[in-house]
Formats: sequence, C-alpha cells, structure tokens
Amino acid sequence: MKNIIISTAIGLLLSVQAGCDSRNTEDARKPTAPDASSPSTEPADERPENDPALDQLAEDYVRLVLTLGNHDKSYVDAYYGPAAWKAEAEADQATPAELASRAESLLAKLPRTVEPAGDLQALRQHYLKTQLGAVAYHAHHIADASYRNFQREAKALYDTEPPVQRYAEFEPVLAELEQELPGSEPLHLRVQTFQQQYRIPEDKLDAVFNAAIDECKKRTKAHIQLPDSESFRLETVQDKPWSGYNWYQGSAHSLIQINTELPIYIDRAVDLGCHEGYPGHHTYNALLEQKLVRDHGWVEYSVYPLFSPQSLIAEGSANYGIDLAFPDEEKTRFERETLYPLAGLDPAGAEKYQRVLNLLAKLKFAENIVAREYIDREIDRDEAIARFQKYTGMSPEKAAQRVRFVDTYGAYVINYNWGKQLVQDYVEQGADSPQERWQKFSRLLSSPRLPSSLNW
Repeated sequence: MKNIIISTAIGLLLSVQAGCDSRNTEDARKPTAPDASSPSTEPADERPENDPALDQLAEDYVRLVLTLGNHDKSYVDAYYGPAAWKAEAEADQATPAELASRAESLLAKLPRTVEPAGDLQALRQHYLKTQLGAVAYHAHHIADASYRNFQREAKALYDTEPPVQRYAEFEPVLAELEQELPGSEPLHLRVQTFQQQYRIPEDKLDAVFNAAIDECKKRTKAHIQLPDSESFRLETVQDKPWSGYNWYQGSAHSLIQINTELPIYIDRAVDLGCHEGYPGHHTYNALLEQKLVRDHGWVEYSVYPLFSPQSLIAEGSANYGIDLAFPDEEKTRFERETLYPLAGLDPAGAEKYQRVLNLLAKLKFAENIVAREYIDREIDRDEAIARFQKYTGMSPEKAAQRVRFVDTYGAYVINYNWGKQLVQDYVEQGADSPQERWQKFSRLLSSPRLPSSLNW
C-alpha cells in the first residue's frame, strides 16, 4: 500500500516488467556477485537450527492469519504457502472472538518475555510473539468496533508509540510554504495550482516511468543481490482508498496496482520505482521469501497480515529507500536531466518544485494528528477533509481520498512517516558512508526485525 499517484496511461507500462525489459533482459538474468558493496545479508554462523516446536507454532500462526482474513478482506496482504492451508482456512467458521482466543493460546506457548538479542532465533521468537499480539488485537477489534483508539491501535498493531503532536508545530512550515507560494487563495489551492505545472502528460508517461524504474533498479542492484527470477507487472484500477498497492505473489513476483483517479506529477515516477519496486516493497518481499522462507523454511513469512508490526518495517523501508537510492540532490538532478525532458516539462523550475515538495514532506506528520482526531471521534468526516487540506497541503480530492484511507486502514498512516523515521534512525546509526547504510538496509530487509527489535 503506497502513497503513489499514477494516471491511466500507466497501463502502457505493463511491458516494463522487472527483469523483462527488452533493454535490460540479459543483464537482469545474471545474478549479482557479492562484493564489498553487495554483502551477504546474513553471516553463515548466524543460521539457526530447526526448532520443531517453533515451526509448528509458525504453521498455526499462518493458518490463524488466513482464517481471520475471512472477516476482513484487507487483512491478508500476501500469501504464497500451501494452497491446502488457505482452503482449510476459508472453510473455518470460527468467529473473530474465537480467533482472538486462538491467538492468545498460541501466545501462551511462547516465552513470557524474549530477551533482546541479535541472533536469528531470538528475533524469530520475538517476531512470532509480536505478530500474534497484533492478530489478537485485530480479531478483538473486528468483534467489537468500539475497541478502536488511535494510540492504542498504533501500539497493538504496529509495535510502536508514535509521537503525539500538535498542529502548532507545523505552523512554521506552513509559513514557509506561504512565502514560496504567495497569493490570496487558500494555501492548499495554491499548492494544487503550482503542482499542475509538473503534471506528466499522458502520452509521456511510458517514457518517463521506463526511465525512472530502470534507474531505481540499477541503483538497487549495485548494492543488493536480487533473486534471479524476480519480476513485477503493473495494472491500473479505479475507486480505491489508496493511490498504489503492491500485491506480492511469491516466487519473487509482484503485482502492482495503480489507482488512476488522481493526476500524476513528475516526482512520483521515482517514488513509484523505489517505493513499490526497488529497493521498496518488491525487493523487501523477494528477500524475505528467499532468505527466510526458502533458506530457513520459516513458513510464517509466507503470509503477510497487513495490520501488523511488519507493515511499519515494510512501509518505513520503502519510503526511506527513496532517499537511500537518491541521496541529497541526486533525485532532483536525475529528474531535471532525464525525466523533465522526457515529460516535455521545463527543468528550470525543478529546484523550486523540490523546495515545495520538501516543505510538504515536513507536513506528513500532521496527517497523524488528523487521523487520530478522526478515529477517536473528535472530528467528523468533513472536518477531517478540511484539516488534511489546511495542515498537509492536500487538494480537496486527495484529502477526501485520505479520509477514505483512514476509514479503511485506521492508524496505518503512521507507517509511512513514523515508520520511515524509525527505519532511517536504525540504518544511519553508526553507518557513516553510503555503502554502510546500504549494508544495514539490506540486512534489515532480510531479517525478522520489527519496530521493537530494531535496536537489538
């Protein structure tokens, strides 16, 4: 689930399948040899022995997640385990309350506390314990809608306590936006008018996105060894509460759906290529499948419950991955030199556009305030739309879509901004060079780490 906006012409990109681009097919089929810039993500001496009891609990966890998916169509984000398990789960008539009890029974089989340790066995136990706690919470919420509270939901589902902020903290940023985009109209309308200058014409989307995806993949492959057969395809959809979505399908393959209701601007090309693909969701899921499911036989990673701590790592790493692949001014330079000409846009405004985007990025945490107030019933839908516009610079259409998103996914909004901050802090602590940051990032994408085990 990604905050990317693509137009209908993105359907032309169906031919841009990772590893299948006619310009890069031969290179994509060659495995990247490990070197100083592409380290092994897991030292050989850390490989754990099989634990039959934990393996059985992991299987029970997978079956439980699949069964809870009967009651929430958004819950099971990906599954590529045995088909029989899915069929048996679909036939299970257990109520959400009963499934919450099953989750709590499985939790009782794990140690009451898991001591902080960097070895994979401890991380695996912590992963199963924390994920199961989220399963129990979500099952209780389905059984009783009054269970919902923003901060409690963030902690129970995403294993973190996001900062509680106030609108006043964002007034200085809004004042800077006022200076960048002076005028008499409401600020969010000035932002919308300004962005229209950077909208990619529909007949240019194919060339722009081909170039962006190629660059994202090239930069990622320079540091991360991807499975030989990895690929993804794109398709367009309508009438969704999100802008873009990566459905991982196993065997290192992803389906990326793009909601075509809203316009697309030049900065979104790189965002899509990184967040959804390289080094974002597609890369993350492909590495987890290879390193944990195939290499270790850890079946718990063959299912991905959306409302779980894993999502904070997934969304946070996908957003941080944009900055990692295009550090400092490299994104603006690549867009100005390559994407603007392909889109037929004037590159003279690239720097100002990036300044505005940087200010809008500083307002991302204000989304959490609006979502918290809305979920906790302090404001109604109309006021939530108004506050998204006022405090985050969203267009009326985008603000309405964002409220639909909160209606559907609740406190999930924290995973994009707070998740990015936590991942950034983890990766950059003690990593002074780009190579060191890529190494830590690669290890994170191949490990059982969750928010509360990032500092183990």
